[in-house]
Amino acid sequence: MKDKKLTDVEVVNQFKAGDALAFEEIIARYESKVMSLALRFTRNQEDAEEVMQDVFTTVYRKIDGFRGQSAFSSWLYRIVVNAAFMKLRKRKQSQTVSIDDLSPAIKQYCIDRETFSGTYSQNVAVSHEMQAVIQNAVNRLPDQYRAVFVLRDVDGLSNQETGEILNLSIPAVKSRLHRSRIMLRKKLQRYYEDFTGNKAVIDARFDEEETVQTAA
Repeated sequence: MKDKKLTDVEVVNQFKAGDALAFEEIIARYESKVMSLALRFTRNQEDAEEVMQDVFTTVYRKIDGFRGQSAFSSWLYRIVVNAAFMKLRKRKQSQTVSIDDLSPAIKQYCIDRETFSGTYSQNVAVSHEMQAVIQNAVNRLPDQYRAVFVLRDVDGLSNQETGEILNLSIPAVKSRLHRSRIMLRKKLQRYYEDFTGNKAVIDARFDEEETVQTAA
């Protein structure tokens, strides 16, 4: 396929018509993006590579399922999300999210240097135990909330992009994102109360930033 100006839909239509080179073009256009998103969910190179293989196998077999009602990328990323969760369930593990990838709202809630004393703040911020607690909390989110959280807060997609990928309305995306943050806060609260004893201050700051981000 020498014509790089073809739209995704045109390339897909050529592939549907039996042009094998069109499938190679799809891979060339989306291989890195699929891999990146798979890594966001699996946090494991080997798992992400297997997810990517599964995704393009699914695309090859089920390309007729793309009706053009949304962007091809949204249809493709939806397959990535489903394949990633399937991989994690099969391996009886969940994706982990590095504290460095967490949204500012979650970061501020987890590590608030004005809440902890200087010594505690520095020690807790670099604590492997703390990172494990955060990762475990995200891991335990139900799939439908975890997907929104990762796409919206970790991968930085907009509400509209997230909705197209997950086949959700924008209000549904906002609702699930809000719910995921509430669940994370509850899961993390007990751990951090051991260090603070000032739950109201933390919740108020979390709620204030969450309101701003959810409205975006």
